[in-house]
Order: sequence, then C-alpha cells, then structure tokens
Amino acid sequence: MYILQAQTHILLFLTPFITLKKILQENMIVILRMAVGLMGNAASFLLYAAPISTFARVIRKKSTEEFSYVPYTIALLNCLFYTWYGLPVVSYKWENFPMITINGLGIFLEFSFIVIFIWFASPKQKWKAGIMTTALIIFFSIIALISTYKFHDHKTRKQLVGGVGLIASVAMYASPLVVMKKVIQTKSVEFMPFSLSLFSFLASGLWMAYGLLGRDLLITAPNLVGAPLGALQLVLYCKYRNRITVEPKPAQEWDVEKADLKTSKQHLQISEVVATDKNINEKKSSQKINS
Repeated sequence: MYILQAQTHILLFLTPFITLKKILQENMIVILRMAVGLMGNAASFLLYAAPISTFARVIRKKSTEEFSYVPYTIALLNCLFYTWYGLPVVSYKWENFPMITINGLGIFLEFSFIVIFIWFASPKQKWKAGIMTTALIIFFSIIALISTYKFHDHKTRKQLVGGVGLIASVAMYASPLVVMKKVIQTKSVEFMPFSLSLFSFLASGLWMAYGLLGRDLLITAPNLVGAPLGALQLVLYCKYRNRITVEPKPAQEWDVEKADLKTSKQHLQISEVVATDKNINEKKSSQKINS
C-alpha cells in the first residue's frame, strides 16, 4: 500500500513535467515547420523570379523565340489554388500563412510574364496563350466558388481545393518535361536555365518537408513528384551544359552557292574567249592595213 501511494505521489509530481515536455515538443514541431515554410518561401520566390532574365531577353530581342508560355500559365494556376488553400476560407485560421505570401507574389510575377509573352509573341501564339490563361482563370474561379458556397467545413474545402491544387502543382513541375525533351534532342541547355532547375528542386524539397511536418498529404504529394523532376533537370543541365550545337546550312543553300560558283566560272571562260577573238581580229585588221 505504501508503495502504491509513493508511486501515485511520484506520478503527481512528474505530471506537470511530462505535460511541459509534450507542449515543448509540439511547439518545436510548429516552430520547425514555420522555419521550413520560410525557407520554402525564399526558394519559391527565387523559382518564380528566375524567368526575369528570360523575359528581359524577350523584351530586348522583341521576340519570344523558342520559349513556351505553358510553364507560366500552369504556374499561375498553381499559385492561385495554393493562395486560396492557405486563406482562412479553406484552411483553419492562419495555419498555412507562409503559403499565402509566396503564392500571392507568384500570381503577380507569373501574370506579368504571361502579359509580356503575349505582347511579343506571334499572332498565333498570342491567341493560344490568351485562351489558355483565360480558361485556367475561369476554372479556378469555379472551384473557388464551389468550395465557398457548396461546402461549409474546412476539411471538405481543403480536400477539394487541395486535390485540384495537387494536380495543378504536379502539372507545374511536369511542364518542363517539354523543355527537357528539347534539351535531349538538341543537346543544348539554351532554353532550360540553370537557375530555374535549381530553385525548382529546392522549393519542391522544402515544401515536401513542410507538408510532412504538418502531416498534410495535399502539400506533400505534389512535391514528391517535383523534387525528382527538379533533380533530373539538374542532371541534364550538368550533362549538356558545355555542348554547342551548330546548325548545318540547308542543302539548297549549298547547291545555290555551287551553282553560282559554276556560273561565275562559265562567265569568266566566255569573257576570256571573247577577249581572245577580239585580239585575233585586231591583229588581222592591222596586217591588212600594213599590206
């Protein structure tokens, strides 16, 4: 009996310390998650800002060259969904505040890039980029309205918005596959900037850790796809960064040059024959005069 009383007193004495330990552990996870979120913000900012140099080139050359508008429209859709996901309308209070700040900035940057692309693109590309951007914004608006007025609890709203956002995020990380195909075909990384590949890898890795710490599958899942794709882009860049592609002249141009050279030689031969005949005629006429 005395032993049981002693154990009870010890447990009562230790209970506050055990409770404090649990609180500290929970707070440490919250603090660590917030720190990872801030690092994810920084990496995502660098990712969203990476195309600035690309569009500076577009403005300078007044041409979109071989660049595609698809990655920027998909990135815009991704930012729209995850900004909405982080707001208190969908998430519980401000639990995902870091997602709001960076994706809100991403909306501004990606929309600016699309406007510049449309301004300098060919008429056909203008129509394609404009139609795709408009369609994606309308699609986002429909999902946002459904999540607000059709569902009335945070869990269901998160499942809807996060599920669609997951698809948009996977599409954003997969959109460089078109560029990666071009890199393999041309053996040139001219249209796959290193900074874009690096920051894509860092951002997806950090947001994956952020999702894991918060036990949020809808944040973790797309980045499980994004991290390996970002690593693959870096591998391709390292492999082909020193390759220089030299486009051969078309066969017709070579044929024209040869034809021109042949024609010039013929003209030269004809002029020489004419000059020789003229000299002979002059000599004959001079001999007749002398005789």
